[in-house]
Amino acid sequence: MRTHRVMRRLICTCDFLNGRARQKIEKEMVSVGSSRTADVNQITTAKTILNCPKKKKYISYLNKKKKATKQVSATTTTAAAVAANVGSRGKPSRKKVHTFTSVLTARSKDACRLTGKPKELVQDIDVSDADDQLAVVDYVEDIYKFYELAEHESRPHDYIDSQVEIDAKMGAILADWIIEVHHKFELMPETLYLTFYVIDRYLLMEMVPRRELQLVGVGAMLIACKYEEIWAPEVNDFICISDSAYTREQILGMEKTILNKLEWNLTVLTPYVFLVRFLKAAASDKDMQHMVFFFAELGLVQYPMIMYRPSMVAASAVYAARCTLKKSPFWTKTLKRHTGFSEQQLLDCSKILVNAHATATESKQKVVYKYSHEQFAAVALHPAATKMMEELKKFSIE
Repeated sequence: MRTHRVMRRLICTCDFLNGRARQKIEKEMVSVGSSRTADVNQITTAKTILNCPKKKKYISYLNKKKKATKQVSATTTTAAAVAANVGSRGKPSRKKVHTFTSVLTARSKDACRLTGKPKELVQDIDVSDADDQLAVVDYVEDIYKFYELAEHESRPHDYIDSQVEIDAKMGAILADWIIEVHHKFELMPETLYLTFYVIDRYLLMEMVPRRELQLVGVGAMLIACKYEEIWAPEVNDFICISDSAYTREQILGMEKTILNKLEWNLTVLTPYVFLVRFLKAAASDKDMQHMVFFFAELGLVQYPMIMYRPSMVAASAVYAARCTLKKSPFWTKTLKRHTGFSEQQLLDCSKILVNAHATATESKQKVVYKYSHEQFAAVALHPAATKMMEELKKFSIE
């Protein structure tokens, strides 16, 4: 009973408390009344409430406590969200900033091709001929390495300045006529390139009058046919094709003179030897093959091409053909590996060929008529890649 009196007195004294505090006291009172023995700690708690400040101050105290609780709760929620973000992504999301150094590094890697792009591999171009004993797959690379060393020994040099009655224009006319004769006789490609080698080599060592220039061409082709063809044209065929400009004795006499001057050395390296290998490295289709031979024969008509060695002429013909047919990429690692030339090294020589293609129609050269037929896929009718070659040249300079 004494306990009940104390609790009633507490309720009367705490009329300034709010509803929640009063309910709390009542619950404590019921709990104490039911047990009949009040716990000392509960009475101490009640006394603490009695000793609180006045009503307004206590309400302010409760509000501050409530706000602090909300702030702690909000902070906990934010921390949990950050923790969830870290758990899902590994690190909190941050805006990526591109520094000047990172931009330069990225450009340098791209320029040096150090990015994550798949690297272009060098193809094994002889794998398909592994079972062909005539292809000599085990020795073919060593053979062509020897060719690259030996091509300098027998290569003709500039001779037009040493000739008194012959100039480059006359040489181009003779070259165009020889290409026409070669096509009419349906001779092997090797015969054509050997003919031009014999002519250039002989003109380098001997002064030739203008009236005998065509005779030199006929004698050189007769020699090349006997060396390369199974069934070579006869002397009478050359008399007819030259419109009886020379007699049989003159043609045979020029043949003997040329052979003596060359010391009968006809086993030489021409662009055709390298064309066969480089076309294989380019994995060429029929259109590509015809285009390459078109540029190679255009090079025979252009006297400035004598400055370049046969392997570079062949590689430039392949490069010019790929640019004209818009093959991508223009130059591959496989081609660089087997030709020994980079894209930049071929630009000057290729530009001569492309410019010759652009002007060949106006000059009415026989090589254009030859490669305008469907037999050669009419590759001569393709637009010349002059603009593309100029852009590539400009880009290489920059």
